[in-house]
Amino acid sequence: MDERLKALTPEERASLFPVMLRAHDPLWREWYAEEAEHLGLLLGENIHRMSHIGSTAVEGLVAKPTVDILLEVEEHCDADTVIRAVEQAGYFFDAETSPPGIPMMFMKGYTADGYEERVFHLHVRPIGHNDELYFRDYLREHPVVCKEYARLKKRLAKAYKNDREAYTDNKSAFIKHHTEAAKKLYQGRYNP
Repeated sequence: MDERLKALTPEERASLFPVMLRAHDPLWREWYAEEAEHLGLLLGENIHRMSHIGSTAVEGLVAKPTVDILLEVEEHCDADTVIRAVEQAGYFFDAETSPPGIPMMFMKGYTADGYEERVFHLHVRPIGHNDELYFRDYLREHPVVCKEYARLKKRLAKAYKNDREAYTDNKSAFIKHHTEAAKKLYQGRYNP
């Protein structure tokens, strides 16, 4: 990570990286595919499943222009090996604020001058920790719920433009409720 970015205060980071929603962009699917191919080459046999998740994976849904990727890794996977490979792909992992081992979160596309054109969040989880897949599928297959989620996101983005944590926290009850409904409806869809 750029040292200038590390030196910013939380307030400066919030101002530099506001919550911004955009209309769905079909390019996000292409960005995911390219990034997944690159990560696949670096991580190889450690990968159980890689998936495009989050709002950029749901056609028609407004989203922050950040492509979220869920990487489920094999049980034998060594966390340090994953960190080295993913950092080689240009991602940042903050070991100081992350507990040791898996799960892990990586980011790419943040600079001291703001967002790059392509921004990614990589969520590394053990096999089976994949609630985001159920929520994604539920939104894809339930347009009324998807529209309700879009309204919630727009309201929260306006209220918490410079507070990503509050924006995310205030979506959690909606996400949890519909994820549980999805897991009942799609029981076992993503079992290992």
